[in-house]
Amino acid sequence: MKFIAGLSVALALSATCAFSAHAADPKPDAIVKTKSIEARVFLGDRIKADAALAADCLAEGKKWLDKNAAEAAAARKADPQFFKEGGWEFERKYEIRSVVADRYVSVLRNDYMNTRGAHPNSDVNTILWDKAANKRISIRPFFTETADGGPTMKAMVKAIIASLTDEKKKRGAGETATDEWFKSVKPRLLKIGAVTLAPSTEAGRSSGLNFQYPPYAVGPYAEGEYVAFVPWETLKPYLTSEGARIFGGARPKGDADEP
Repeated sequence: MKFIAGLSVALALSATCAFSAHAADPKPDAIVKTKSIEARVFLGDRIKADAALAADCLAEGKKWLDKNAAEAAAARKADPQFFKEGGWEFERKYEIRSVVADRYVSVLRNDYMNTRGAHPNSDVNTILWDKAANKRISIRPFFTETADGGPTMKAMVKAIIASLTDEKKKRGAGETATDEWFKSVKPRLLKIGAVTLAPSTEAGRSSGLNFQYPPYAVGPYAEGEYVAFVPWETLKPYLTSEGARIFGGARPKGDADEP
C-alpha cells in the first residue's frame, strides 16, 4: 500500500511538473495552425522593447508563416499519405545578439522545420538593424569597399576559413576542413555568410564579425551549426571612419559559447 501511495504521489507530481512546464512555454507572437501545418513566430523580449524593430521582424515572420502554410497545404493535397502522422511543424525565433554604439542591433533569426522527413532541419540568418534610421542595413557602411572578389571580401573569407578550420579541429571534425565544404563561403557580401557584430570587452564597441552557418553549410548535418569569428584587427585596413569608431576591444570569453 505504501508503494501504491508513493507511486500516486510521484505521478501527481510528474503531471503537475509537466503542466507547469507547458504553461510556462512562451506564447507565439504569430501562429498558423491547420491540418497541414503548425507554424509559429517568437520575438525576444529585447526585440519587443523596440517597436520599429518588432514590427519589422513580425511582418517578415508572418510572410514566412503564410508561405509555408501554402506549401504545406499543396503538399498535403498532392501526397496526403505523407501527413498520416501529422502536419508539418515550423518555428522561427528572433533574438538580439548584440547592440553596438547604442545604434547597431544584430539579430539572430533561427528557423526549425519538420516536414516529417528523415530528420528536422534548421536554418540561421541575421538582421543588422540601424536604430537611428529604423531600418535594416548591411555591413557596407563600416568598410571602404565591399566589391565582389575585392580586398575586403577576400580578407574576410581567408579569416573565416581559418576560424572554421580551428573550430572543426576542436570538435574532432578536422577531416571536413576541406575546400569542398568551404566552397559555399564566397568573397561576395551576399554569399559570405550571415553576419553579426560580435560583442566586445569595450562597452559600445564590437570586437569583430561573427559569421553564422547552419547545418550542411560548411559541414555534414551531424556537425550542426558553426560560427566563424573574424577579429576587427584583421579588418582594420579596410575600415571607414564609422567602422573605426565602432570596432575595438577583444571578444568576451563567453561569446564563443553563444550561438
